[in-house]
Amino acid sequence: MKKFLIPAAAAAFMTGAAYAQTGFYVVQDTSTKKCTIVDKKPTTATTVVVDEGKVFKSRTAAETGMKTMKVCAN
Repeated sequence: MKKFLIPAAAAAFMTGAAYAQTGFYVVQDTSTKKCTIVDKKPTTATTVVVDEGKVFKSRTAAETGMKTMKVCAN
């Protein structure tokens, strides 16, 4: 029984760790069309994640990525 319990516990831990990871998102306000960087995925209808929901590991990477996004060029 132990040989099944330990791998199950490890899998549960890794799954929880994956959900705990955060990142940075480039989002666009649907009314103003202005792009910003946020550290949590938006849950409101007034903002949308651009670039197919890409998650950046750092704010700096998100800023660099945002400069290349056509919808954020304005």
